[in-house]
Parts: sequence; C-alpha cells; structure tokens
Amino acid sequence: MRLSTKGRFAVNAMIDIALREVLGPVPLTDIASRQQISLSYLEQMFSKLRAKGLVTSTRGPGGGYALGRRIDDITVADIIYAVEDASLKSKQPDAAPAQDMTQDLWDAMNAKLLSFMQSVTLKRLVLDQRVLGGTIEKKPLPNRGVFKKPVQQTIRPNVPNSVFALGQTFRTP
Repeated sequence: MRLSTKGRFAVNAMIDIALREVLGPVPLTDIASRQQISLSYLEQMFSKLRAKGLVTSTRGPGGGYALGRRIDDITVADIIYAVEDASLKSKQPDAAPAQDMTQDLWDAMNAKLLSFMQSVTLKRLVLDQRVLGGTIEKKPLPNRGVFKKPVQQTIRPNVPNSVFALGQTFRTP
C-alpha cells in the first residue's frame, strides 16, 4: 500500500465537498483555491474519484461536484484506493531471502493500516471539522434572470457641455 500526497489531497478535497455540497455542486476551481492544489491535478484526481462512483459531476454554469454516495458510506480507504494506482491490499513481491524475514511484519502493518482507514468514514471527518469550528462561507447567488435597469443620473444644467462653453466660464468681463 502506498500513502502519498495525492491521497492526502483527495481526502481533503472530499471533506471540502462534503462540507459545502448542501449549497449545490462544488466547482473544482473553488476547491483548488481553498486547498491550495493545482486545478489540473484536481481534475486528474476527480476523474478517478468519479470513475469509482465517489463523486458525481454537474456540467455548465453552477456546476461542479457532489458526493456520489452517502457520506457515511465513503471511507478513507475508498478515497485512497480510488486515487492511488495500486490496490490497497498488500502485494507479495519477489523478495530476497533477507527480505522474507520481515515480510510478515510489513503485511501485518498494511493490514492494520487498511483496517483503520476502512473504519474512518467521511462523515466522521466532516463532523471533526465542524467540531473544530470550520466555517462554510456562503457563496453569493449568481446573477440570473431579469436585471434591474441601472438608475440614470440626472444631467447637471450648470455644467458646461463643451470645451467652448467651458472657455467662456473662465473669461473675465
């Protein structure tokens, strides 16, 4: 099993979506700016998350991503497994005799790590963020529909309306 920055970023992005999806689909650009992650990197991760059914996407204006399953059905192991190219199960490499002596140790450690990640749900992580005081900023509604006509300013009659009239105001009689 590999734990990398990619997995960490994916978990953070999923928490971000889970916190904000009640306001509608969450655009990747918003996640990228909040989490300080490259947009192209996020796009690659989210294509993998979408392929595994962890997120759904909505196209067009007001589009973005939402959770693909219930929040308490998504585990950290699901997220890591989706974005990492390798399986979470321990691989049995062709080991040299010296490595065979510690293989049981590494297999046991991987099993414990996998068990722990399967026990942590996205819901638990979101609740932890709320307990820590994480606030969700309300996004302003996009301007849709009929717009109000701008208020036209009145013309001031005592202001010269040309360069020549302006010159007349400076002439002394």
